[in-house]
Amino acid sequence: MKNKRRTFKYIIRSFFEFIISGLLSIYIYYTLYSSLYNLYMSFRYPLLNRIMIAFLDIKNNYLGDIIYGVIGMLIFLFIYSLITYRKYNNVSLLVDNVEEMSKGNLDKKIEMKSRGDINQVAQNINNIVEQLKNITVEERKAQQTKTDLITNVSHDLRTPLTSIIGYLNLIEEGKYKDEVELMYYVDIAYDKSLNLNVLIDDLFELTKMQNRTINFNKTELNLVELVGQLVSQFEVQFRQGNMKSRIEFLDEKLMINADPIKLVRAFENLITNAMRYGKDGYYVDIKVFTEGKMAVVQIINYGDPIPIVDLPHIFDRFYRVEKSRNTFQGGSGLGLAITKNIIEAHDGSIEARSNNESTVFEIKIPYISEEYSKLTE
Repeated sequence: MKNKRRTFKYIIRSFFEFIISGLLSIYIYYTLYSSLYNLYMSFRYPLLNRIMIAFLDIKNNYLGDIIYGVIGMLIFLFIYSLITYRKYNNVSLLVDNVEEMSKGNLDKKIEMKSRGDINQVAQNINNIVEQLKNITVEERKAQQTKTDLITNVSHDLRTPLTSIIGYLNLIEEGKYKDEVELMYYVDIAYDKSLNLNVLIDDLFELTKMQNRTINFNKTELNLVELVGQLVSQFEVQFRQGNMKSRIEFLDEKLMINADPIKLVRAFENLITNAMRYGKDGYYVDIKVFTEGKMAVVQIINYGDPIPIVDLPHIFDRFYRVEKSRNTFQGGSGLGLAITKNIIEAHDGSIEARSNNESTVFEIKIPYISEEYSKLTE
């Protein structure tokens, strides 16, 4: 319907341009004829009068009608061209610019000094080109990310796999002194295979999260209770690592809508990370409080700070602060990326801050108000 209205508008506009051109042509035609007649009546120069008489007299025969008709048509075409010149000039400019863009020059922008539909078309084309440029940039980033992922996956898979093959090759060739050394090789190969399994499982889990193919079974739960139970389960690891946890819960009950298994996985990653990199600081603090409509969980360690250049990338896949990738560091390099995806799947956010005093991982998740919780009971 909109297209029909626009087509009808163009027809009416063209009709009016034609009528206006015709009326102006008639006016100019008779104005010129009258001016010529007045000159004939005013001037008495023999040569000029003869020319004027000849021109006026040809109107009285068939050839004169043709000449006068051609003159009238030329006047009409001239006026019509003047009226429609700007429109068709803009159309021509539009075609030239689109042709230039079709050659791959996406930096080209169409600039029109007119209003109306042609200007709107030009703006729409500019918007499309801008979107294409953004898509192209995103595709390049995606391709680079894919390339980096393949490179990192290949490296991280090859490292433990090479060790496994190496030790199994020693066993296959009988290059061990006794059964004790044999079992030593078997244990190393087994540990490397476990590391490899962790990496593959984490990679599959992260891929499913990012492709939105993993299900989150959300239910109402007490965040304070969940974090408290999780910290108590880590007490053995804290003692073994000669560390100590400190908890600070400002609320006894903070209800959230979450998948407890996935959320525990996220907090486990952060606590494990705090223990791994905060050994020198002895303490790991876990705080739970509210900020506006958000429940906030902070996991703080007092080890070496994360360098400023690394801080923006720590949630990237396979990114590790330690630059050496020659040994498996007890993790897949995907833990923080998985944690970020889990938190964001709960409509939350995660950020990291680090300085010489402490490193803080802060998670924010919407909590359920007591009034809402009572209504749903």
